[in-house]
Amino acid sequence: MTGFLFELSFLLAAPVWLLMIFAPAWGPTARIAGSPLTVLPVLFVYVALAVPVFPELWTAVSSPDLGSFRELTALPDGAGAVWAQVIAWDLLIGQWMYRQSRRLEIPALLMGPLLVLTILLSPLGLLVFLGVRAVRVRRAGSNSSTSPMRFLR
Repeated sequence: MTGFLFELSFLLAAPVWLLMIFAPAWGPTARIAGSPLTVLPVLFVYVALAVPVFPELWTAVSSPDLGSFRELTALPDGAGAVWAQVIAWDLLIGQWMYRQSRRLEIPALLMGPLLVLTILLSPLGLLVFLGVRAVRVRRAGSNSSTSPMRFLR
């Protein structure tokens, strides 16, 4: 069952990724990518995997150290829960990147590969996107806000 749930976590997120990559201008894509509810199915998988290993999970997150994290991920449900969590957060990051790219008119031919990079290696994808976004904002002369939180919009 754990193997099935492990695979299911990505399969539940894949349709949103596919829309953002291959149909970025399609009307429903913006609505779907704009909703945080897209991660709910993945979070249900996370809960199903996390509940059986909750004591180990709690130990790993409440007193983080490499040993307790290693013990958690050595358990099939523990590794699966961590994977589902990664899938959910990566999807939220990808959705934010997609929405930002549409707002800033970053070309879909650039964003497609960036979103694929984010699926595979989200920290690198996000880092590259933040660089692209900074260049785009600077070129657009975006002085619309002086708020310190302007980078989140």
